[in-house]
Amino acid sequence: MKYIIKTPVPQSRFVFIEAHKEVKEHGPIEFQLPSWRPGRYELGNFAKNLRGLVATTESGTDLPIHKINKDRWRIDEAPVGKIILQYEYYAAQPDAGACWLDNDFLYLNPVHCILYDPIEANEPYFLHLHIPSDYQIACSLPEVENNVLRAENLDELLDAPFFAAKSLQHRSYSVNDYQFHIWLYGECQPDWTRIINDFEAFTRVQLDMMKSFPVAEYHFLVLLLPYRFYHGVEHKASTVLALGPGYQLMNKDMYSDLMGVASHELFHAWNVKTLRPHDFVKYDYTKENYSRLGWVYEGFTTYYGDLFLARSKFFNTVEFFEELNQRIQKHKDNYGRFWSSVAESSFDTWLDGYVPGVPARKTSIYDEGCIVALMLDLYIRRSSKGKNSLDDLYVHLFNDFSTNENGYRESDLLRLSISLSDQGVEEIFNQAIHSRKSYEEMLQNLLPTVGCWLSTIPSKKIYEQWYGLRVVVEGGITKVLSVLPSSPAEIAGIAKDDEISSCNGWKVESNLNDLCALKEGSTLLTIFSQKKEKQVTMKKSSTTWFDTLQIVKIADADPFARESFTAWTNLDW
Repeated sequence: MKYIIKTPVPQSRFVFIEAHKEVKEHGPIEFQLPSWRPGRYELGNFAKNLRGLVATTESGTDLPIHKINKDRWRIDEAPVGKIILQYEYYAAQPDAGACWLDNDFLYLNPVHCILYDPIEANEPYFLHLHIPSDYQIACSLPEVENNVLRAENLDELLDAPFFAAKSLQHRSYSVNDYQFHIWLYGECQPDWTRIINDFEAFTRVQLDMMKSFPVAEYHFLVLLLPYRFYHGVEHKASTVLALGPGYQLMNKDMYSDLMGVASHELFHAWNVKTLRPHDFVKYDYTKENYSRLGWVYEGFTTYYGDLFLARSKFFNTVEFFEELNQRIQKHKDNYGRFWSSVAESSFDTWLDGYVPGVPARKTSIYDEGCIVALMLDLYIRRSSKGKNSLDDLYVHLFNDFSTNENGYRESDLLRLSISLSDQGVEEIFNQAIHSRKSYEEMLQNLLPTVGCWLSTIPSKKIYEQWYGLRVVVEGGITKVLSVLPSSPAEIAGIAKDDEISSCNGWKVESNLNDLCALKEGSTLLTIFSQKKEKQVTMKKSSTTWFDTLQIVKIADADPFARESFTAWTNLDW
């Protein structure tokens, strides 16, 4: 199929799309808009952004077209010859996985806005971009004519976002004969020497582990926004990274964000874009593609994205531990670990995987998946006495199943894990992947493998440490952010979103911690719950709540553990 892309009124944010389809046999024909995009395992409902769909013959005769479900249309009597679809798509979502149009910039993800014939998914597709003559195009698809992009098939088309703008900044580098491109759009002052050196370093570390790359050329499309933002989306031959504010690109925190998300998304070129689980080895764009293996395709990627930055020397030990500690702390603070396993939460991304959802209902395929990867890595290293690691497991999995039409199953992961370690690794699968429990004990048992342990630091806030209550101040109002199950705060009858007006007889004005210290053993609060005032008394707990967990080195770790640490991270002890 051929698509003509126009932007006649860019400030409206509507992209005009004209699709040309050759019909070879008279009869019904259907056109599908994808229901979701790979990389975000939830229904996208992109059809809500489409307006004014009409169908005509090449001569201009109207063809009746009607919707048969939320994102599928049908022409009951399609004549032989060319059919032309015309519609507009609202491109007003400037993140790493959607579409955006303004007077200076066009950014499209075809998976959002391209109507296709599901019967001819293996035919070539062409995008004809009607853009200003001084615009550049950043895309993984080849430009076969001036402003004409070609995809070999539907999957390649839907997996190829593009930028088009006059003010794109571009540099490239190569590693092992593979070419990598970095495209920047937005207000920024890049230090290209530093960027190229750091990108090349983590790319080389990834290729050293995997030996080959799935594509000959790869594109980093970086959208730099004028406000705080962080998002990345993987594609087989490219990634879109949305970060901000762009004018702070080379500041420490912002630059670390860039490196972190770039390393993560690059590893996705192997993990999920090439190697996929059995559940969706072939994407079905019309409905949910359920899997219980999100802890592999997102969790492993999260783990390795940061580990590669340590191995490339971008992170030092403290910085690498900070990244792991964030994941462990989220696990610690999320009581959803007692209500949903990471395998169950993988399945439920299609339900509410990308929003906070109801309190303590679920875990995260990114956070818990990362910790599972860490524990598997440490277990394999310990049981094999340093001969094997998770690196070997993933490389074997990739080599065995990346070209397998059936994809991999959890049983394949378990079998390979046992072959690289011992039967005891099955306990991690049972306890960390399929059970609803805390990972702390398992981590404490495994971290000494690399000369580390998990320290516990009590919260410095009295209401957190002794009462299990976390608050946020919004517009001068102290609002309950979370209440830990079975904590004194919950027992006292406090709930999320309650407003605290006084503590121990004094008005709360961003001073809750100081007021909690006025009484020993208990705290009296006046709160508004559902606009109704009430008083509650929290009794001080004998245990602490909202502890901070941190990985730290064991000062007197034995030589083998120190060697294992260096083998794991490529960092000096």
